[in-house]
Amino acid sequence: MGVTNGRLSSPPCSSYPLSLGQLGLRISKERINPPRVFLPLPFLKHVFPSDPFLFLPKSLEQNAVQMPTLAKKKEPDTTQLMSKMVRRTFLGGLTSAASLVTGSAYGKKSPNEVPNLAAVGVGGKGWVDSNGAAKHGNIVAFCDVEQAKGGKRGGFSAAASKWPQARRYTDWRVMLEKEKNLDGITVSTPDHMHAPITMTALQQGIGCYTQKPLTRTVYESRKVTAAAARAGVATQMGNQHHSGTSYRTLVNLVQKGMIGKIKCAHAWSNRPIWPQGIKRPGASAAAPNALQWDLWLGVAPERPFAPGVYHPFKWRGWYDFGTGALGDMGCHIIDPIYWALGLSAPETVLYEGPDPTKETFPKSERIHYEFPGTERTAGKTIKVTWHDGGNLPDPSECDLPAGTTLPANGSMFVGEQGVVVCPHGSGKLPSLYPEKKFKGIDFQVLPSADHYKQWVDAIRGEGKPSSSFDYAGPLCETVLLGCVASQVPGTKLEWNAKALRFNNSKEADNLLHQQYREGWEVAGI
Repeated sequence: MGVTNGRLSSPPCSSYPLSLGQLGLRISKERINPPRVFLPLPFLKHVFPSDPFLFLPKSLEQNAVQMPTLAKKKEPDTTQLMSKMVRRTFLGGLTSAASLVTGSAYGKKSPNEVPNLAAVGVGGKGWVDSNGAAKHGNIVAFCDVEQAKGGKRGGFSAAASKWPQARRYTDWRVMLEKEKNLDGITVSTPDHMHAPITMTALQQGIGCYTQKPLTRTVYESRKVTAAAARAGVATQMGNQHHSGTSYRTLVNLVQKGMIGKIKCAHAWSNRPIWPQGIKRPGASAAAPNALQWDLWLGVAPERPFAPGVYHPFKWRGWYDFGTGALGDMGCHIIDPIYWALGLSAPETVLYEGPDPTKETFPKSERIHYEFPGTERTAGKTIKVTWHDGGNLPDPSECDLPAGTTLPANGSMFVGEQGVVVCPHGSGKLPSLYPEKKFKGIDFQVLPSADHYKQWVDAIRGEGKPSSSFDYAGPLCETVLLGCVASQVPGTKLEWNAKALRFNNSKEADNLLHQQYREGWEVAGI
């Protein structure tokens, strides 16, 4: 491990000679009916062998809310998926990496033919989420702490104009108290408010579509995951690429063994594109009249408003409100690695980067995770490395040809028989290396699914969302462990998933959760 051109170089996975060639792709119109497909192993059976609260430390367990245990349901069958084929030849057709599940996977089914939905946060990503859900349900109420004018990015006025019949709120607590006929809510707020809103809704038997990361802290993730399992309602985390063609195709390639057993994996992002590694400003000002600043702060410690510092968008870099570049993008880009390999909780987490600041995440970082191996990994453990802030994997240390240009955001699997790289967010298909070796090889391109429709269909009792909280919660927990590690430099943290603590750092333990502001306590967290 070293420094090259001012950037940290990543450790090698292994090396072998590669040959270059032109990768030719031809799309055919063949239809494939794949057999029963792989579904990720439920993390809970590894971490919670009997009761989700069983291993919580007493200091955290005291606020646990006991909810009725759901009757165990028979696992539903999967549907046959229609897909396109990229023309190559490799062991015939490949099975899909994910499926749409038929039958009801939940204990609660909406009595409404068109489910009644509410939206918490209707500006920016909240506008995207509320509109995505509204295509399949009925928006009967919405809430936003800022009564801003409408525009392309939505907002309170835009929502009022689009859904004039919907009841309007600025305080989500009031909305959930008054609205007695909700089947589901979308939660699209700054990260620090995801868990409080989601937990409250779950306790009322309301299904949740919650933006990524599912929560801001590791402890919240554990609690929300357990609450969702007990509530038996439809849930989905907003990592929509999980349902997209690129990731589904990538996961399928890996699971079918196209590049052999996996030796290591990498995920990276060009974020942050907001301030990180900074100090709190000394100046403050009154919040705009349209913004309810106290409601925006919510469970976070009180602090004065500062123009252009936190709201909008820039809250992502602050410990109290966001989860940094890793938390913002990790639930997307680490997702196919976690999914394809069937990973559970990491054993160790190590931060590499600049010294942390008091209140914001670092400008750049590498997070080194080590997981227990699975049937798809080459060893008894597997290393997964996260890079951001301009850091990238070194192609020459990842069995890639020298000079290989990596996408700005992406995931990479280094296997015993080749390498696959998948750009994030571009819609492009994965690329296989060495190119000459894989030229003319067939692999299956899986169709995308509507992430919002999956959730609303599940509310109606039809199927199970692909990123429901039993999967998304443990994924988020893993990502957030890296956020903790970035605040404890120089220590290779040893994670004890069952006990919800680190074996070797009280300092890191103290970062697993933050006390909610007085008056904002939420039962169960």
